[in-house]
Amino acid sequence: MTEIDAKIDALVPAWLTVPDIAELLGIDVVRVRQLIKEGQLIAVRRGENRALHVPAAFIDGAEQKVVKGLTGTLTLLRDDGFTDEEMLEWLFTPDESLPGTPAQALSENRGTEVKRRAQALAV
Repeated sequence: MTEIDAKIDALVPAWLTVPDIAELLGIDVVRVRQLIKEGQLIAVRRGENRALHVPAAFIDGAEQKVVKGLTGTLTLLRDDGFTDEEMLEWLFTPDESLPGTPAQALSENRGTEVKRRAQALAV
């Protein structure tokens, strides 16, 4: 978990707190913190009280789960040596060839292309 910088904060359109995610996923707060610790989600400290926040784009509220393909993509990026901040920047920076951001592509079930691009970063 890391402090958020202004650049990344500006890239991410919406954030959710740990209790918000627990409610959306129908799990307890301890389990959400475990998902963060295991690297299935990225959380940053932001706001006046420095509470943990996760990008809202990482949660599929309709399906009550983490967006399909996110965990695998985060693993690939970590294996490529990306920090949490670098992963957030990559996931939320628009890419005209996708189109949109990698985070949008994941939420639109276009994870195969996102993972392919994440793998190519290691080369």
